[in-house]
Amino acid sequence: MSTPSALPDNVHLITHPLVQHKLTLMRKKEASTNSFRRLLGELASLMAYEVTRDMPLQDVEIETPLETMTAKVIDGKKLVFVSILRAGNGLLDGMLNVVPGARVGHIGLYRDPKTLVAVEYYFKMPQSMNERDIVVVDPMLATGNSAIAALDRLKELSPKSIKFVCLLTCPEGVAALHAAHPDVPIYTAAVDRQLNDHGYILPGLGDAGDRIYGTK
Repeated sequence: MSTPSALPDNVHLITHPLVQHKLTLMRKKEASTNSFRRLLGELASLMAYEVTRDMPLQDVEIETPLETMTAKVIDGKKLVFVSILRAGNGLLDGMLNVVPGARVGHIGLYRDPKTLVAVEYYFKMPQSMNERDIVVVDPMLATGNSAIAALDRLKELSPKSIKFVCLLTCPEGVAALHAAHPDVPIYTAAVDRQLNDHGYILPGLGDAGDRIYGTK
């Protein structure tokens, strides 16, 4: 696995012990569909704390049982989680557990098996995206083609900011995304060794979508 010093400055490797523990359990080939899905949701919630660390706060007046005070709240409605279908939905639920007021967008992309190029088939976003902060979620950043295509489309909407969150990536995926979108920070739990000839991350954990949904 790559060391953080070998990565661009805008790659945030989330090394919390609970994140790493759950990721190890998910990597095991004997992990059941139910176990994999549950662990992914738990891990996504943990990662959400790191991803939202710099969310702006605003003051509100509230009544405690004893007196009136000024307290801090976030405006979750200004945040949009954008899931790259289908596997992105596995991270989405865990993120929403932490910020339930966030809006949700979806981008449908499939990878051409011969060219590995991402082809869009669905795009649905909330209104007023130029007023919102976006967190794009997809478990795997492998070749980077899907992530780059998604960010290309989202930047057409001129959002306030964009972050990209994945469970796993590799040096090739990081380099490709950073070259195309150097302004977009990447949050990940691990940077694995390399891609194989079929565009899968090694050692990885297999096809995330298939393992989430029990398909082949």
